[in-house]
Amino acid sequence: MTQAIIGLQARLSACRGVLVDSNVLLDIATNDPRWGDWSARALAEAAEHTTLIINPIIYAEVSIGYTTIEALDAVLPATLYRREALPWEAGFLAGKSFLLYRRRGGSRTSPLPDFYIGAHAAIGHLALLTRDAARYRSYFPAIEILAPTKRQTT
Repeated sequence: MTQAIIGLQARLSACRGVLVDSNVLLDIATNDPRWGDWSARALAEAAEHTTLIINPIIYAEVSIGYTTIEALDAVLPATLYRREALPWEAGFLAGKSFLLYRRRGGSRTSPLPDFYIGAHAAIGHLALLTRDAARYRSYFPAIEILAPTKRQTT
């Protein structure tokens, strides 16, 4: 079996953990036919080398698929996923990144969750495990993004 993330251990050397994007968690929870396998392997590989972290925005995005908080906490146990609040500095950086997005022609009128997630990774010295790297690379070029190297096919 090939690695989901090439050079993971070296790429994590300057990071204090991995912020796990909701798309990875949802791929696994829904057994997504296109991304579920990659997301599960990547998450397992990251967990072998560092601390997995989620924040309230990621928790909220994943919660949509569950009817109770107990069910959600069963799939996101605090023993596996460290819960971190968003740093105030991340809120500031998210706002500045959103302003850049708007100046580049973005049409949304309020900051997208991705800006908060990317800012948290940047401020917190965290790698970001995601399969949707384009926006993060564009607005947070300094963070270590752990994403697929090629498009998956169904």
